[in-house]
Amino acid sequence: MLAFLALASIALVGIAPQCQAIVIYTGWERHALVGSDVRLSCSFFSWRWTSEDVTFSWSYRPDGSRDSISIFHFTGGAPYVDNKGPFRDRLEFVGNPGRRDGSILIKNLDFSDNGTFTCDAKNPPDIVGRPSSVRLLVFENLPVQAGVITGAIIGAVLGLLVLIVVIYYLMRFLVARRVFNLSVSKHGKKGKGKEGSQQRQGPVLYATLDQSKLKASASEKKKQESRKDKK
Repeated sequence: MLAFLALASIALVGIAPQCQAIVIYTGWERHALVGSDVRLSCSFFSWRWTSEDVTFSWSYRPDGSRDSISIFHFTGGAPYVDNKGPFRDRLEFVGNPGRRDGSILIKNLDFSDNGTFTCDAKNPPDIVGRPSSVRLLVFENLPVQAGVITGAIIGAVLGLLVLIVVIYYLMRFLVARRVFNLSVSKHGKKGKGKEGSQQRQGPVLYATLDQSKLKASASEKKKQESRKDKK
């Protein structure tokens, strides 16, 4: 029994590295106009190099239906399109298997093309993976998507923030300029006051000097007259 378990463990360890899961990617939802073309992308991630035996398969389930139909298959290096389904003349393979791209192009869309498209990929020996689906919605006029609205809101908020910052720094500049002008005007008035006082002191000083001279000359005359009288 122990020998059997050991052999089973060895076998599982040997098999596990050779077969690993791959991850398949598609878009979540696509919008398109009637009469236009739409590209449905499909790619995968694998730990292995891209195998020559890589395969891609697409199926389609119309809205309101429970059953899916196969519409495309890529294997052996060649694409195969269903020649009886709703896309027999309108489906084109536009992928690149060497780059793990299994995208298809649906042409001349109609309202009846609304539905879910599922992509499955295999990259032997990695063959375990969960298929990924994308829903196609065909409109006469494309609706405004939520992403566009969200982007517009974010742009408006950022613009408002920038405007607030600009107004803030402009107000600071105006206040600083006002304070500077007031300071300059105050200093200017003080300087003019000093000059005015000096100008007012000048005539007063000259008048005082003139009076002193007059008094001195008067006293000198008195002295001279007194000398004459004595003689």
